[in-house]
Amino acid sequence: MINRRSKFFRYCLALLTAALMLHVYSPSGAAAPKRADSCGVGCTRYDVVVVGSEIEGVLLAKSAHDLGLNVLILDPRSKPGGELIQGQMLVLDEPNDNKKRSLVQGELKTLYDGYKAGLVRKPAAFERYFNRLLRGIPLKSGIAIEAVETSPREEGKPGRSLKSLKSLTYRTTEGSKYTVQAEYFVENTDFNALTGKLNGRRIPGMESLYKGKKPDYMAATYMLKFKNIDWKALHQAVLDDYPLTHVREKYGSNTYVDWDFATGFSNLTYNYKPRDSQLMLRGLNATYQQDGEVIINSLLIYDVDPANPKSVAAAVAKGKAEAPYILEYLRKHIPGFAKAKLNGYPEYLYIRDYNRYETEYVLDYPDLMSGRMFWDNVTIGGYPVDLQATRIVKKGIGYGKPDRYGIPLRSFELKNYDNVLVAGKNVGAAIKAYGSARIIPTTALAGETIGIILGRELKDGKRLHELTPADFKRIHRYLEKEYHIRLAR
Repeated sequence: MINRRSKFFRYCLALLTAALMLHVYSPSGAAAPKRADSCGVGCTRYDVVVVGSEIEGVLLAKSAHDLGLNVLILDPRSKPGGELIQGQMLVLDEPNDNKKRSLVQGELKTLYDGYKAGLVRKPAAFERYFNRLLRGIPLKSGIAIEAVETSPREEGKPGRSLKSLKSLTYRTTEGSKYTVQAEYFVENTDFNALTGKLNGRRIPGMESLYKGKKPDYMAATYMLKFKNIDWKALHQAVLDDYPLTHVREKYGSNTYVDWDFATGFSNLTYNYKPRDSQLMLRGLNATYQQDGEVIINSLLIYDVDPANPKSVAAAVAKGKAEAPYILEYLRKHIPGFAKAKLNGYPEYLYIRDYNRYETEYVLDYPDLMSGRMFWDNVTIGGYPVDLQATRIVKKGIGYGKPDRYGIPLRSFELKNYDNVLVAGKNVGAAIKAYGSARIIPTTALAGETIGIILGRELKDGKRLHELTPADFKRIHRYLEKEYHIRLAR
């Protein structure tokens, strides 16, 4: 009876989630966006220009658009969606506090509810969700930024002035040249397409862990897709090896399998020898997509430069070439994979780490581990401090699990600029803090929150750097009351 009730509850949850995903949410105060204004020949002025189409900045764009701001997305990539859609990083990480309560909030909770219910597992379902976020927002793909113009704007904090990004000039795939101005520009690519041109100071990366001289980055991932998997056999094989201490002794630490997800098996994967030294097969992080289909985050690729199209293309090609050999290895060594087949190839990568530039506040490791909450919180984190492998840090390294902690608006404001924001993995965080803050639900909530704040505060003539602790008490109240986003605790 309990099992039937559980299945019935899950079925109802799936139906509810489907309804929510088909429904276009209209937040309080939503208004039709105004038209973009001309700022001269070939120049258009917007409220917000987002550079890149990673989901974190898309959520910022959607929130601002829903509240009546005029928004434009300029994407240097040829197709939208980045890590989630093009890279098919469909194994979703979830931050929790130390009482195991989920910290996923806002719009993204709809996606996570569908994912947990088994409704949103395959690429088509993720694409439907992502396309809904983009609805009504103009997006230009394949653009190239040709020039940026900056100018002094006004006094910032005592003793220093803030610069302003006055305009951005770009060229389309057809060769046409355009200029845009905006109240705010947002860096939302995985390769600093915008902030890399603004002379910011790079935050030290993985090299700081071992006092290296050259910038070092966590490896990228090429997602592996399989079909004809007997997930029930995998699940049963691990159960047969219980207790858990024996499972982990046999398969490796962190090995776990339930009806939906599997992790670990590092004793097996680390024995795999790739044909290319740029690749490494780490422990599995797999999601069962239903119908015998599985997607795995496991194949690491070192030394990928996401700002170099040739580097990205070469890495994708190497991932595709290695996949058949990994398939044969998993068939022999992982229960339930005996009849597995490849199920397609992603055309892009999961880029987990690149340059980050100093923001008005750079989040640090002690902030996380002390559970610090900021007066200008725009998101809440709680994911383990997880730094993946580099060529030097061979198997990655962890630095513990924080309880819930806040990330301030200032960590998303590019230092010395009054109108440049950063989204997603561009967050201003020291490398250890970045190991936790980098995951999508944490920075996606920040993007959504900042979009809401822009949509509501700009109408009253308040710029972000002018907001005070008193303003944020008011902001946190309306975020909780109207959007069910809790950031004050």
